[in-house]
Amino acid sequence: MKIRVIILLILFFGLFLNHTFVNAASPMEKLDKLADEALQLTTLGHDENAKNSLDLFINDFTEMTSNSQFFSMDDIKILLVSHKEAKKAIESSTISTEEKIDKVLSFRLVVDAMNSHYQPLWTELQNPIMTAFSQLKEAVKENDADSYQVILNRFLTQYLLIQPSMKIDVPVDKFQRLDAQISFIDKYRSKIILNDSGLVKLDELEADLQHVFNEMSEDESDPSLWLVIITTGSIIILALSYVGWRKYRGEKYTKQKEHND
Repeated sequence: MKIRVIILLILFFGLFLNHTFVNAASPMEKLDKLADEALQLTTLGHDENAKNSLDLFINDFTEMTSNSQFFSMDDIKILLVSHKEAKKAIESSTISTEEKIDKVLSFRLVVDAMNSHYQPLWTELQNPIMTAFSQLKEAVKENDADSYQVILNRFLTQYLLIQPSMKIDVPVDKFQRLDAQISFIDKYRSKIILNDSGLVKLDELEADLQHVFNEMSEDESDPSLWLVIITTGSIIILALSYVGWRKYRGEKYTKQKEHND
């Protein structure tokens, strides 16, 4: 309970700061803050308010792009698809809160990727993604089929969060190679664990993933942007932590119920 209260208090504080500065920001900064606001509201369970923020975003974005050629058509398409998926999730009464947060978080990362000239926020997920991948390799080495399937699904969920953003920031050839490798492992997941060549494939993918993260971290950021990066990055990590906490509570309740039965 204490963990939940702390996370929600920090999110409320971030939402207050975001609302305070959004009207004084430049057009692109305003869009960035609206996307951030939508994520915070979704995490807090305020779906209707989050939907309003998404509606404000798309109205302002449409007006801005109609008057300039600031973004490429490919980037605009990626953003519009991500926005549509986030709004559809928010409006749904059948999907879980965790799924809603994931869709809005993915959209938030896309907006940042389009706006950021330095280290994008999606690189903040490097640690959980690479940790999951290391655990995946261990499961293959130990021939633990059950753990392998669970960890692979977790890795794929985390990858899907950053996939649209990577498509914006990573050179086309490198992104296509990486995406094809991940699709291959997902498609042939049952065969990967059965032979040594599967582990070789995982080693290759791990090296390529790490290389992409390293390249995105090499750019030297403007010191004046570090406060923004740290603040927004913290909100994203908190959103992920909240989702993880809810999943843990759900799994714990299920196990307790099974034990009682």
